[in-house]
Amino acid sequence: MATIIAPDLKDPSLYEAGVPWDAFEELRRSDPVHWNPERDGAGFWAVMRHADIVTVSRQPLIFSSAHENGGHRIFNENEVGLTGAGESAIGIPFISRDPPIHTRYRKFVMPALSPVRLGDIEARIRARVEALVDAIPLNETIDLVPALSAPLPLMTLAELLGVSIDIWPKLYDWTNAFVGEDDPEFRQSPEAMGATLAEFFAFSQELFDARRADPTDDIASLLANAEIDGVPVPFRDFVGNLILVLVGGNETTRNSLSHSVAAFSQNPDQWDMLRADRALLKTGAVEMVRHASPVMHMRRTATEDTMLGGQAIAKGDKVVLWYISGNRDAAVYDQPDRFDVARKGVQHVGFGAGQHVCVGSRLAEMQLRVAFDILTDHVTRFEVQAPPRRFRSNFINGLKNLDVTLRAG
Repeated sequence: MATIIAPDLKDPSLYEAGVPWDAFEELRRSDPVHWNPERDGAGFWAVMRHADIVTVSRQPLIFSSAHENGGHRIFNENEVGLTGAGESAIGIPFISRDPPIHTRYRKFVMPALSPVRLGDIEARIRARVEALVDAIPLNETIDLVPALSAPLPLMTLAELLGVSIDIWPKLYDWTNAFVGEDDPEFRQSPEAMGATLAEFFAFSQELFDARRADPTDDIASLLANAEIDGVPVPFRDFVGNLILVLVGGNETTRNSLSHSVAAFSQNPDQWDMLRADRALLKTGAVEMVRHASPVMHMRRTATEDTMLGGQAIAKGDKVVLWYISGNRDAAVYDQPDRFDVARKGVQHVGFGAGQHVCVGSRLAEMQLRVAFDILTDHVTRFEVQAPPRRFRSNFINGLKNLDVTLRAG
């Protein structure tokens, strides 16, 4: 298959003005396993099609996420650290582990995210959304991110960790810094990042010590008291896993919510449809994640020579799965660019696939269902007033703000 000329998908500035949908569409059609050179590295295979993304995701022993092989990001985590800041005190999160260790970590965390536990917290999530929405002035322009999109998942995470929900603004600042290696607003200087990490380490140490001394059923306790082959996890790995929980649990819900409000603003017929039939929220929440694709990619490394999409992949090659492309694949979705809350049978890769599918996916979808269920009681129209400022990132499809008017009546 001929290689086409394409933009550098690693370049974070490529996504500042918006997702380059046309480039992804052309690559899916003409060069779906595309070689992307790197200015500062050996290059990587960019995987564009839904089917190929699923194929790679279901073969973790051939396509590794392990830290020692580079980890789960385009940069080599084993060289520059989990957040790309050169830190050495952060250990290995379970997203950067291969089976069987990855699977063992998932088993430690799953009790905190079981259907029974999620059913127990749904009422409290609903109460928080009601309070947040009640505080939003209707028929006035507000920034939805600090008003709803950010506090909702971060308050939920605080509850799951067993800490005060009032800490959510600090969690927000920390997670932005962890994923914002290419955004000067989030990484103002090495010194500022060092101060952020020191503050987070102090929080993590206090939490770790408390949960080791007096464990409960929260996620922090499960992570602090996990054992691998009978050996308790060290503090540094607890820190790595805590970052994973905070980033994964925040970025997906926050940005899916913001992007979906923007989509309802552009497609008011979809909002009318949802308000007329709230049963659509079950499928609608899944469609919201597909359409938003809040995490744009994940990386793997080939552990042996293999083939993918007609391309020869060499042992040691980086393979980057572009979820944001797979979620717009016309081979899988009818009118893939259309936002359709009534879309049936959506099998998106917004939360990954295979062994590494996000453990918190049900929680994210539940928060979206609850949020938009409550918004249907209050809002007749969403009107975005200005283009939002976007993350300068090749990893998170993030909105820093969303100036929107919530119309009522």
